[in-house]
Amino acid sequence: MNRPERDAALAEAIWQQQKKCFHTYGCRRMWQWLKDSKGTYHNPKTILRVMKKYGLLAEIRRRKRWQRMGEQLHKYENLLNRDFHAETPNSKWVTDISYIKTKQGVL
Repeated sequence: MNRPERDAALAEAIWQQQKKCFHTYGCRRMWQWLKDSKGTYHNPKTILRVMKKYGLLAEIRRRKRWQRMGEQLHKYENLLNRDFHAETPNSKWVTDISYIKTKQGVL
């Protein structure tokens, strides 16, 4: 078996695993998977070369950006001033609804 045939066979095994793991395995993890589960040994550089050649590299997960609160429309004064002790039941109710997601954005 010459090099292109070996690369194609290796790429097929890598592609099958990438489908199962949603393209999250990089070359090191793929090398470990091939060694442990398939019982085949390949140089990690060979696996990297084949993954680059066939476009099977892992997809990089991007970090989610934090959304900053825009200008708040409704601002209410602090009536309790952190005095949460109530003389009678149900006389003081407190909640925080700072973040409400809607189709138009965050309220």
